[in-house]
Amino acid sequence: MDSTDLFSGFVAAVADSLDDIGTTGGDLAQRVHLSRSHCDRVVAAVAGESPAAFRRRVLLERAAYRLLAGDSGVLELAIEAGYGSHEAFTRAFVRAYGMAPREWRREASRQFFLAAPSGVHFQPPAGLRLPARKETRGMDVLVRMVEHHVWLTGELIERGARLDAVALDRPIELSVEGIDDDVSIRYLLDRLVWQEEMWLASVEDRPFQVPECGREVTTPIAELRGRHAEAGSRFVALVNRLNDEGRFDDSFVDTTCEPPRVFTYGGMVAHVLTFAAHRRSLLIGAFYSAGIRDLGFGDPMQFVADGVPG
Repeated sequence: MDSTDLFSGFVAAVADSLDDIGTTGGDLAQRVHLSRSHCDRVVAAVAGESPAAFRRRVLLERAAYRLLAGDSGVLELAIEAGYGSHEAFTRAFVRAYGMAPREWRREASRQFFLAAPSGVHFQPPAGLRLPARKETRGMDVLVRMVEHHVWLTGELIERGARLDAVALDRPIELSVEGIDDDVSIRYLLDRLVWQEEMWLASVEDRPFQVPECGREVTTPIAELRGRHAEAGSRFVALVNRLNDEGRFDDSFVDTTCEPPRVFTYGGMVAHVLTFAAHRRSLLIGAFYSAGIRDLGFGDPMQFVADGVPG
């Protein structure tokens, strides 16, 4: 582990110990499996303050927040922050915030963050907020969502391979008229795959024939698996390239429409994710009813955060 990873472990240990008044610097070092001296050096180098000062500041920020957000007494908050008396807490609070706790409480719009070289602060109601390791733009998040969509579509196809034809083609009772109606698991899987193929054809100005809709779809799972492996990887590569080149606002002519229409690349990706999310949710529910529940709700939260399935 590098120093950044060690510091992340230290921050997690501090967050876990906020309600443990007796926690010491030695306790925190032990939680991250470091000697006290090594922990002090790593934290001071990364955070710009010692472990004890770091934890003391966070506890003071929490107390300042709770003064504004609740009606706990000053002595109660002083004890929660690790101070042995009302007076000691008040002195520390005045040094940090320039006013006594009771005066602070009357100013409900104040910002409770204290200066911190690390950028780590108390995050209400009971956690810590770490700054990102690198700047993440909105379009970077969009790319990660596309990667999640392609990954989850592949996983849904694999779950479809566990079902017989009767289950694959059984009507899904919950559908949305005008978007997808008279649908089955097989149809929705097919639709997710050819949606990728259709937009790749549009961007590349190639002809594309929209397949049959509804329960007329008979595409074998093995065929869907192969088509998605090819189209999904190409679609992710396209979105990554557009992001790297800053071209989401560029336009292209979609000649697969009749008559041809002009779209932006960003609009295309937003369209894909919007309607794919609806179809994936229907599939998750249909698989759940069929007894296949290992994909949870298909939530992209962990994937977007870490780039790996949750």
